[in-house]
Amino acid sequence: MKDDFDDLLAANRRYADAFDLAGFDGVARAGMAIVTCMDSRIDPLRMVGLEPGDAKILRNPGGRVTEQVLVALVLGANLLKVDRVMVVEHTRCAMASASESDLQARIGDATGTDATWMFLGVINDQRAELAESVHKIDSHPLIPPHVRAGGFLYDVDTGLLEQVV
Repeated sequence: MKDDFDDLLAANRRYADAFDLAGFDGVARAGMAIVTCMDSRIDPLRMVGLEPGDAKILRNPGGRVTEQVLVALVLGANLLKVDRVMVVEHTRCAMASASESDLQARIGDATGTDATWMFLGVINDQRAELAESVHKIDSHPLIPPHVRAGGFLYDVDTGLLEQVV
């Protein structure tokens, strides 16, 4: 229903009262892009001391560097002043703690519909996945060689980042 979002629209009006990004050109002021998981325990800007406007934030299940993420990074690196990319996966991630068939079964149980046809993309080894993701960025022909990429593991219980790659 239309009023399902009234609380969020009211919060948005309060946010807009102090909005200070009017006229901002959309470049990454700190030269950063952060690829991370959609997990709500992750606050990508605050975890590295950044503010809105400083970085491009790309989120998906598991924080994977997919083809669409690569498109965003090509745009960011060539048009939006991105020169560093953090790929951040995290501890206790559902995408790294269950098998593909387990997650498909859980979705099937929740929906009452067979989900075995859907590829979810679980992560079997986060450290290897981070290395592969960084390699995809480093070797992409449309991402300039001056762009630096790193792979990190975020601990959702301590808030600390560990550089893996």
